[in-house]
Amino acid sequence: MTRLTLRAPALPLMPRLLPGLGLAALIAMAAMAVQRASGIGALSPMVLAMLAGIALRNTRGVAPAFGPGIAFALRPVLRAGIVLLGFRLTFTQVAEVGGPGLAVIVAVLIGTFVFTKAAGRLLGVEARLAELIAAGSAVCGASAVLAVNTVTRARDADVAYAIACVTVFGTLSMLGFPLLASALQMSDTQLGLWAGASIHEVAQVIGAAFAKSDIAGQAGTVAKLSRVMMLAPLILSLGAFARRRGAEAGRAPMPLFVLGFVAAVAINSTGALPDSLQPLIATTASFFLTTALAAMGLEIDLGQLRLKGLRPLILGALAWVFVSALGLGLVLAL
Repeated sequence: MTRLTLRAPALPLMPRLLPGLGLAALIAMAAMAVQRASGIGALSPMVLAMLAGIALRNTRGVAPAFGPGIAFALRPVLRAGIVLLGFRLTFTQVAEVGGPGLAVIVAVLIGTFVFTKAAGRLLGVEARLAELIAAGSAVCGASAVLAVNTVTRARDADVAYAIACVTVFGTLSMLGFPLLASALQMSDTQLGLWAGASIHEVAQVIGAAFAKSDIAGQAGTVAKLSRVMMLAPLILSLGAFARRRGAEAGRAPMPLFVLGFVAAVAINSTGALPDSLQPLIATTASFFLTTALAAMGLEIDLGQLRLKGLRPLILGALAWVFVSALGLGLVLAL
């Protein structure tokens, strides 16, 4: 009797989730199909899905019945996708970067995050939005914005604005880095490390580095994945600070999914997972994150974005210039 009583309230849950979750998943599948059909590796299906969700929300509207499923995609589905990202990384990859290379990555990450937060205060940008722009610029673009927001708890409009910033400026880096590297006569390895330490999205790093050579591409990919691994300590640190600030109000976010992310990295580092599973895991992680972005788009009112003004965009530009210049200076110093 006890089991029946406990499980009964959960029975209606799935029917309530299906409309919104199904819509977000359908948008995600369409975005991934468009990206594959385009043949453009640097075209992010996550960004496409978010834009499609925004367009649907602001043209046709979204009925209240879709709300529970959209909320589910923005939380459990998102966190599952972040955990699965861990299976793309190994501790060996960090070792391959080497001591000096790892020092550059850590210095760029910390320096960019601290600079962007400080610049946000000077510009009068809301603290939570500045924190999201800082995370996206310092770590890994849209994925970092989504992950950090589990602790920051900013509004969906803030998340969308931050993702827009890192997408625009990361794309400029992808196009400009190879040209500037040629002008500066940088080696392939130098370009790879610079791209991996400074460009926002993984796909953008791959696009910039492989445009130079396979050697640059491999160096950039390893450097970027090592930088992505820093997402776990960043979120845990932000969570600790948030608990300290919100102790009196009872606000104590504990991002347990980050431990799942680290566990996934540890499992992948053992080599126990067969190589044949990696494409499936990567596709599933991408699908989950793209579904979450589609759901986010479905909740965004463009009127709220316009109210943000130009200051957050200026902050994103400053963060982009800073991360690019700091990364370049440290790489050339090596």
